Amino acid sequence: QVRLAESGGGLVHAGGSLRLSCAASGRASNTYTEAWFRQAPGKEREFVAAMWRVGNRTSYADFVRGRFAISRDDAEDTLYLQMDSLKPEDTAVYYCAASTSALYSGTHTWSDQYHAWGQGTQVTVSS
Repeated sequence: QVRLAESGGGLVHAGGSLRLSCAASGRASNTYTEAWFRQAPGKEREFVAAMWRVGNRTSYADFVRGRFAISRDDAEDTLYLQMDSLKPEDTAVYYCAASTSALYSGTHTWSDQYHAWGQGTQVTVSS
């Protein structure tokens, strides 16, 4: 069973940057799709970005495309989310997630398709 642990959240001014990390342990080699989701107070958890281990293809939600970048370090078994040009509306708890399936046709944006989740890291963007 893969275990995930996020880090890197914090408080930043609008326009600033943060890099989130998600370290995997356990049977991480069984994961095929990895993603970042976020949840703001009073809102549902929403998809942010995904990456497929095969081919390193990526996908982004429209509201972060061009500002955020997902990547991974295979040697460290760590997933990253580089967040630039942050806005106050990016304030949320950010979660990394992993699936043992190669999720396509939009299913990679569905949170119930992921079997492993981290505990979350708080990102707060002040105006």
